[in-house]
Amino acid sequence: MSAGLTAAEWMAIAAGTAAADLTWWRVAQREHYEPGRNTAMLRMWATRTPVSVVPYAVGAVCAAAAFRYPVLGIPAALAAAAAPVGLVFRKPFPRPAFTQRLRRLAGGTVAVQVAAAVAFRSPAVSAALVLFTAPVTDAVLAALKPVEAKLGAKFVTSARARLTQVAPDVVAITGSYGKTSTKAYVEALLAPEKNVFASPASFNNMMGLSRSINDGLSGSTEVFVAEMGTYGPGEIRRLTETFPPRIAAITTIGEAHLERMGSRAAIVTAKLEITERAEIVVLNVDVPELAEAADRLQSSKTVVRVSTRPDTVADVRVVPDGGAWVLTDEGRGTARIAQPPGGGHPVNLAIATGIARVLGVSWASIEATVARKLPGVAHRAEASVNEAGIHVIDDTYNANPDGAAQALQLARSLGEGHRVWVVTPGMVELGSSQDQRNREFAEQVMATPGATLVVVGGTNRRPLVAGSTPDRTVLVNSRQAAMAHISGKAEPGDVVLFENDLPDHYP
Repeated sequence: MSAGLTAAEWMAIAAGTAAADLTWWRVAQREHYEPGRNTAMLRMWATRTPVSVVPYAVGAVCAAAAFRYPVLGIPAALAAAAAPVGLVFRKPFPRPAFTQRLRRLAGGTVAVQVAAAVAFRSPAVSAALVLFTAPVTDAVLAALKPVEAKLGAKFVTSARARLTQVAPDVVAITGSYGKTSTKAYVEALLAPEKNVFASPASFNNMMGLSRSINDGLSGSTEVFVAEMGTYGPGEIRRLTETFPPRIAAITTIGEAHLERMGSRAAIVTAKLEITERAEIVVLNVDVPELAEAADRLQSSKTVVRVSTRPDTVADVRVVPDGGAWVLTDEGRGTARIAQPPGGGHPVNLAIATGIARVLGVSWASIEATVARKLPGVAHRAEASVNEAGIHVIDDTYNANPDGAAQALQLARSLGEGHRVWVVTPGMVELGSSQDQRNREFAEQVMATPGATLVVVGGTNRRPLVAGSTPDRTVLVNSRQAAMAHISGKAEPGDVVLFENDLPDHYP
């Protein structure tokens, strides 16, 4: 083997490695640098679109043969870098943003790869390592996790000091669904009588809440409303240790993030961490596990029970009644109100009313607020009419079965007598229930008169198609292709529902 051929091998391997690195660094960034998510995404591509990972098979065969014939290290590295095909060759290829955090990930990944090259001095080994770029980046992310925590500590310390200085009542809200909507309702109900500040958007982890406090908490803030999210046990406990709430609320328990959590019991345990430091807890007792928690906690905390059922014993109830909601704050009053924009969910208003109740907001103020107009949340069942007279429902930030069913009901009501187009890639992170829930949603669409299901991408194509009928189903590879298909067919009065959206690193 000539020196020139050896140099060519190494250059090809370096090129393949760099290409694979760029792909998986971008995925890591989109997945919030969570260790293990790159490997999970690779597994999803392999199971949902198997043909996209054919280059891995080619690369594996060539890498194995390269131990005997080193020149095969070249096609091994290049083939491995080309998979998953649908992810790598999307146009234009969206490169990662080279933030400081990504630079640290890049440095750690390259260090591992260079160390392997120096240690083994084998083109075959380095080529084979390209096959494992996704798990290698996951390993580096896991190793960097304590480093990232230490680097972010100064922002957390600053936020904690600011919170102590201002000393507002802290309201912490979690739940499988409805956190952001509930937060918006709380802010609306408190605003007439309290100086309230809520964490913006979905800033619901340690760094997001720290940034919210550092940038937005003023000296006059009386109530800070913090949305708290979790992907696993211990996260909410750490958040409440850092930003201790006086009031904690749980909206509901569902299947969101079941893929990461593993079981419903694990979700319940993780969500209940929010109650540990709170003096007052507001719980949706329509959920059996939360009803049991309410009974268990009432001996040590003030418990506010809320419900959406007329026959349930609760401090606050919001019961759907036709096209309206009936809000009852037990012992204070009852109000009949119009549903908020997009339909909303009554338990979110019940939770918000329970929080306002314990913070001393008067019933007159609550009644006046709900009589005016409750706020909607961006990209959650936002309904509008475009210039062509077509109703458009933007529910792209919703990814749970209950919310999807509600958005579809809204589409039915707006599109009565007209066609309904449902554009969706389906719902994700539902664990073992994912296929079933997507199939059920497709069946709900098929039960809607005049509805067509437009399936985007391959992530949930199989279950969505299984729940639909061929003559009312359209398969496309992107949301842009879906819009192009519909634009020539939709007429004034029709409804287009965009149900959920997935980042472009999904199949």
